[in-house]
Amino acid sequence: MSDEGQGTVGAPQEVKLSDGGDASLLALVDRLAAVLERSDLSELEVEAGGTALVLRKAVAVAPMPAAAPIVEAGAEPATTGREAPPARPSVKAPLTGIFYASPAPGSPAYVQAGGEVAVGQIIGLIEAMKLFNEIKSDLSGRVVRLVAESGQLVKAKQPLVEVEPL
Repeated sequence: MSDEGQGTVGAPQEVKLSDGGDASLLALVDRLAAVLERSDLSELEVEAGGTALVLRKAVAVAPMPAAAPIVEAGAEPATTGREAPPARPSVKAPLTGIFYASPAPGSPAYVQAGGEVAVGQIIGLIEAMKLFNEIKSDLSGRVVRLVAESGQLVKAKQPLVEVEPL
């Protein structure tokens, strides 16, 4: 990371969400994104404890392959207790933001349960920092379940749709 990205960036911005932790996290992501935009970097990676965050400029945004979680020897993986891991392969969110299942309100969803999806097909949009990012499938098969709800916050690496390979 360059010197431009180090140091205090400023006070957290006020964000109205149901969970105070989510609000402070999103405010931090906004501040880090501002640092990235002011720099010559195309990517900014930050790790704190067991949490890692990767921000990329819009030109470099692409679906990331799923990576195995990093677990120290002898340590047990941390679980949030909110969701059990999906039983089937799933297309995961490459970044944190608001998920939209269709290109515009009232228009049909990109994919529906029971329908087929191909590698590279758009399955939804994620709005992050007022930019809409097309989310493309890295799997092909039949859509078994839509995990993410349209208009709701999704976190990076969270499953969006479960796919049954054909």
